[in-house]
Amino acid sequence: MNPLLITDLGLISYDDSVALQQRLVATRKAGAIADVLLLCEHPPVITFGRNAKRENLLANENVLRQKNVALHDTNRGGDVTFHGPGQIVGYPILDLGAIHRDVHWYVRTLEEVMIRASADFGLTAFRIPGRTGIWVHPPATSPEAQDTAAPEEKLAAIGVHISRWVTSHGFAYNVSTDLRYFELIIPCGIAERKATSLEKLLNRNVATSEGKPALVRHFAELFSLEAIPTSREDLFSLLEHSDPSHLSTRKPSVAQ
Repeated sequence: MNPLLITDLGLISYDDSVALQQRLVATRKAGAIADVLLLCEHPPVITFGRNAKRENLLANENVLRQKNVALHDTNRGGDVTFHGPGQIVGYPILDLGAIHRDVHWYVRTLEEVMIRASADFGLTAFRIPGRTGIWVHPPATSPEAQDTAAPEEKLAAIGVHISRWVTSHGFAYNVSTDLRYFELIIPCGIAERKATSLEKLLNRNVATSEGKPALVRHFAELFSLEAIPTSREDLFSLLEHSDPSHLSTRKPSVAQ
């Protein structure tokens, strides 16, 4: 099995995560580094995909400033989404040319990773045709509610970019995310559906550290890779010695 370097960046700014992905993509295209899975959390940020509609941002600049929410355009697919503390964001830098050259398969496999991780928590997550990501039925809050088909809620989002079969961007899995932030947008452009989280579904406190091992395990299994934990320092050292793009070797700052 080929190696998969697993690096947990902790809390990192969105700008720095994009810069790091760009360096890793260039290095992976050159075959100078193995496949990588970055795990992180971001300070509150709303990102727009290539197909995003600005009207799906519901808050004005004053509200965003008061709530310390940044805005960022990206080259990933999809519409508008939110990233924030309590959400596990995964950025796979994979050479699909050596795994399976199929974008549809790649996105469905990312969904399957999170479906299986959710099952480890006793949750039944599923796909909805035409709506990328994973979904769950909200728990019934009363006996009466059990007889009513409540709308599905979104537990995780996916937005990817692929260049010469090397991937970037990825998935966002809500663990203990403050769901009130999603009221600032129409998540993924779907007005009639809400976001949810592990904490809400399980009705208990859940740390992101609980969800990461399951995501890593299923990711490695489904992509047939050997997960190798790699510290930030070791990853940056690898980049400094193999980065073919001659970009700055400044280490991304990690928010405390």
